[in-house]
Amino acid sequence: MASSEEEILRTVLERWRSAVDAHEPDRVASVFTEDAIFQGLHPYAVGRQGIAAYYAGQPLGLTAAYEIRQTRRLAADVVLGYLEVEFDFVDRPALAVHLGVVVRRVGDTWLIGHYQVSKLD
Repeated sequence: MASSEEEILRTVLERWRSAVDAHEPDRVASVFTEDAIFQGLHPYAVGRQGIAAYYAGQPLGLTAAYEIRQTRRLAADVVLGYLEVEFDFVDRPALAVHLGVVVRRVGDTWLIGHYQVSKLD
């Protein structure tokens, strides 16, 4: 049985994945807090506007598949997650990365407050 931390992460990450797969940058950004720190494979951004711009620059057909490796409850309203993610493209080989996220409850919704990608070797 999945832990409540894993269920929380999976709920947030499914919203993220669905928006990435649909190439809807504003919907991707809505999964993040207003002041989220975002580090993809390019220069970092703070806030939803920068996150939307990052995903708007991603190629059509990009899809994401992930596997949650570890979770930790840092506080009642904060969960840390460590994942492996594979981004698939229509015109080039897949890209495998490590992803660290911190999600926090804002009102009744869990959102990503920190997102850090590292390339796998």
